[in-house]
Amino acid sequence: MTKNKQFHHGDLKTALLRAARDLLDEGGETGVGVRAVARKVGVSHAAPVNHFKDRRTLLTALTAELIDDVRADIDLRLKVAPKDPFVRIEAIATAFIDYGVRHPNRYALLWRYDVVDHESEMMRSRSDVIYELICNEIDILASGRNIDRDTIAIGLWSMVHGYIDLKTVGMFEDRNDSVTGDERPKALIKMFRTVLDNYGLNLSK
Repeated sequence: MTKNKQFHHGDLKTALLRAARDLLDEGGETGVGVRAVARKVGVSHAAPVNHFKDRRTLLTALTAELIDDVRADIDLRLKVAPKDPFVRIEAIATAFIDYGVRHPNRYALLWRYDVVDHESEMMRSRSDVIYELICNEIDILASGRNIDRDTIAIGLWSMVHGYIDLKTVGMFEDRNDSVTGDERPKALIKMFRTVLDNYGLNLSK
């Protein structure tokens, strides 16, 4: 009881989510559970029930926080980016790549449908906003052209996600493009510009 008195007015929820994030960074998603976070915070196993009824609820709330982190980084990058829509798309893609490389366990959790309720309003609203950021810039690029923006968005998303996945499991070394000298992620995004040229956007003109 003494330990619980330090938490009031929502502080316990914040402390539990902070503990969940720490456990995620330390050992991945398998180490995060209601009992584990309660133990780390120093409260009884029953204490978190008013905030998180089960592990899935806890992981969903944590994932929502992580998406907010990515969104905040994207907003900062877009604030200083020029109006060129492709440069802004590049900023969004780079934000995801940087986040995934820095925080592989956090990034992996973002896409876990088995342990995270992606159909909850909490998650849908956040995921839709980031996807729309990309699509809005694509709409500017594709203005007046008969092009499916979702094909472009999914193509970019797949390239970024695939690179991060393979990078985090050790498939890729930190090497620059041998021709341009660019870091590999930047070279990939430049290559995607060429793909869009061939798709009919003619960005190089």
